[in-house]
Amino acid sequence: MSLTVYISPGACAMASHSALEEAGLDYEATVIDLKKGEQRTPEYLAINPAGVTPALKTDQGVITQNAAILAWVAETNPDKNLAPLGDAFAMARFHAFNGWLASSLHPAIGKVLFSRPPLEGEARDQAVEQALAKYDLAEQHLLEGDWVFGDAWTLADNYLSVFTRWARQAKLLDAARYPKLNAHLDRVQARPAVQRMLKAEGLEPVAA
Repeated sequence: MSLTVYISPGACAMASHSALEEAGLDYEATVIDLKKGEQRTPEYLAINPAGVTPALKTDQGVITQNAAILAWVAETNPDKNLAPLGDAFAMARFHAFNGWLASSLHPAIGKVLFSRPPLEGEARDQAVEQALAKYDLAEQHLLEGDWVFGDAWTLADNYLSVFTRWARQAKLLDAARYPKLNAHLDRVQARPAVQRMLKAEGLEPVAA
């Protein structure tokens, strides 16, 4: 199978990129430079009309959205134990958590970090408060153990780490307020597949 993943170093596509590494798949990574506007070129819009990353080109066609790509990687590589396959309830929770990341946490922290022009003053303070409330939810209720679902790692853990990484980079992932999320990020960053992904994107783990 021929696979090409379209990424932007340090962006949310890290989740899909690391999933391919976790599965041990052969693939080509193509960088789409968001700062240069390459996501708006006709060539890339022909791949993903939404003009965002990630996108995964397979022999059957293109898959977009991290949550969908993670599910595809897990289902097409069942021997790798990337998700709780075969348990309908557990898989529903896996999809629900990834959906929450995509629809709730990502937009909240994205507003803080990537608004153009940058937010300032009271507007930024309000956006930070709203974003940190999402991290509070993850810290206090959604992270069930060492991993999102307790003792068993899944691709949802790598997806969560994208946003805890962003928060740590922005000095928002306070160690006292978010001890579980900080420890979780460190565990994910120690995974060999994640380290390979970071190296390929020219990145380093973010220290506490």
